[in-house]
Amino acid sequence: MALAESFARAKSTYTRGGLTTVIIFLPPALVLFTVFIILPIAEAGWYAFFNWNGLGWPDKFIGLDNFSQLFANKVFTRALVNNGLIIAVSLLIQLPLALAMAVLVADRRFGAVTFRMIFFLPYILADVAAGLIWRYMFDGDYGIVSQLSSAIGTGPIYLLANKQFAFAAVLIVIVWKYFGFHMMLYIAGMQNIDKALYEAAAIDGANAWQRFRFVTLPGIAPMIRLSVFFSLVGSLQVFDVIRALTFDGGPLNTTHSIVSFLYIFGVTRMRVGFGSAVGIVIFILCVVIAFGYKRLFMRND
Repeated sequence: MALAESFARAKSTYTRGGLTTVIIFLPPALVLFTVFIILPIAEAGWYAFFNWNGLGWPDKFIGLDNFSQLFANKVFTRALVNNGLIIAVSLLIQLPLALAMAVLVADRRFGAVTFRMIFFLPYILADVAAGLIWRYMFDGDYGIVSQLSSAIGTGPIYLLANKQFAFAAVLIVIVWKYFGFHMMLYIAGMQNIDKALYEAAAIDGANAWQRFRFVTLPGIAPMIRLSVFFSLVGSLQVFDVIRALTFDGGPLNTTHSIVSFLYIFGVTRMRVGFGSAVGIVIFILCVVIAFGYKRLFMRND
């Protein structure tokens, strides 16, 4: 009886303490979330129905014209295709490459930590700095790629000035920039796998591929799903690298992402209403993909 009363008193004290914590910390968080998240989204949704340049009060209501202009815009269509290509390359090249590198450097063998650091360094580097570095490397007059091609007799290569190859150069930079982040996620997942499972598999005669397939992959499955989630959402938000690498989405607007399209055609041209419509479309895409993926693949994680 005394034990039950002590438990009831402790529970009551904990409940009061938890309620006090909520009262203290929840209102500031709600205010910040409302001011910096909810209100900007609501304002963007409101401005999207106006032909407004950002000056004064929006008064030229045009309904859904901004959205109709947006989906009729060939540059925006190309930007959507480019984002699709970023997602495809991320899932089919970047993540498998990250997994392969993680398998190679996950063990505490000689030099593994050094290689982890080398592969992770591009992710630490600022996106703008990475874009500018690769812009110089791809330069047709002074870049190392063009210099090497000239040395073997094929002449200078102007990758960023070629409509067919400019976005391929962007994809190379994106893979180089972010695969180290996913590699570290996989390494963290591998380090949580019980070593006894590998020992049992080896005793049963499993080779390296079988241990990877039946022990490593199931063990890091939650981390793989998380990595794919980050890759999907991040691919929809690519901007800094493209801005630094191609400046204005050139040549001839062939390297835009949907975010760089918003910046060039909405912000820099003072078409705030049109840019808000683009922002709403991006928001809907991110929400649908993020919540849809989490509901389908990460429900139990």
